[in-house]
Amino acid sequence: MKKLFLDDLRTIDMVYDRSLVPEFETVRTYEDFVAYIEKNGLPDFISFDNDLGLDKNGQLAPDGYAAAKWLVYKSGLDLTNLKFQVHSANPVAAEQIRGLLTNYIKYLKEN
Repeated sequence: MKKLFLDDLRTIDMVYDRSLVPEFETVRTYEDFVAYIEKNGLPDFISFDNDLGLDKNGQLAPDGYAAAKWLVYKSGLDLTNLKFQVHSANPVAAEQIRGLLTNYIKYLKEN
């Protein structure tokens, strides 16, 4: 089972049981998230942070919600069986990510 952890600062063991650490690959930026999936395919499970800090130019970096939108609107991947969790401390953004992915996966399963 492939698992992906998107977070700019935290490590997997800060969010999940230490025994799960070897099961995850970690990406720190939106760009790395997209590149990982384009190279390796859709993982079975994704854990999303939202706020991903600043980019190389000191500007607000694309966030976890942007990563979720890429999955839904641009990736072209079948997300029907995707499992995910949002571990972001930003409650509004966390709900946006959950809502987008939950509703899209529900739509796929119904059609």
